[in-house]
Amino acid sequence: MKRSLLLVLIWLLLVSIMATSCSQQATKVRVATNATYPPFTYIDEQTGQIVGFDIDLIKAIAQKGNLEIEFVDVAFKPLLEDMAQGKYDTAISAISITEGRKKDMLFSDPYFVAGHVVTVRKDNTSITGKDNLVGKVIGVEIGSTSADSVSEMAGVTIKDYVDYGSAFNDLMNGVVDAVVSDNTIAVNYVTENPDKLRIAGEPFTQEYYGIAVAKNKAELLARINAGLKAVKREGLIEKLTQKWLPK
Repeated sequence: MKRSLLLVLIWLLLVSIMATSCSQQATKVRVATNATYPPFTYIDEQTGQIVGFDIDLIKAIAQKGNLEIEFVDVAFKPLLEDMAQGKYDTAISAISITEGRKKDMLFSDPYFVAGHVVTVRKDNTSITGKDNLVGKVIGVEIGSTSADSVSEMAGVTIKDYVDYGSAFNDLMNGVVDAVVSDNTIAVNYVTENPDKLRIAGEPFTQEYYGIAVAKNKAELLARINAGLKAVKREGLIEKLTQKWLPK
């Protein structure tokens, strides 16, 4: 009798261990990002790895939520289109939360606030902000909210780019008169090219960045939001700001 009881207890213990082990297995999540947007997400030339503010953030959230991440690097416009089709589980790439995008995908709580600015060549004194861009050629990243802002301006010519790196290179080479982008990326390019570029005027919008989640994955959204709240309480956003954004 005692032997049978002992066997039963051992069996229950093994079942408990197995159940705990299964419950601790990380959930695999495909995370789309556009790794051409420094300092939020870009390729480190020395390591070949995707790095940046957003990458550090989603890794910290994944650790809190027991998620195993697989990054997928994709251009920004296809990223949004693929998220609308549920091709990826989630996406992080300085994605502004908009009412239009919320129709196609879920969004986490905001984690960062940015704003659109105008960047011009340093020797350009005629452009002082968004109100005197009439007759100018403006570079934007296709699919971005910056492109939406410029499309509402009268009398401008829009030049679309797959990524902002190409847009800012063309600005420095005189192909376009200005680039409209989030201030976060503009500051990064101006800091790297202080003798060639300057920001004209103040930010003229407010852009709230959020983590996009496929529309049929409400449970994943809840885990991401829980992880985001946890890392916010620990001061991670402030630490990442100090680490990644130009002073």
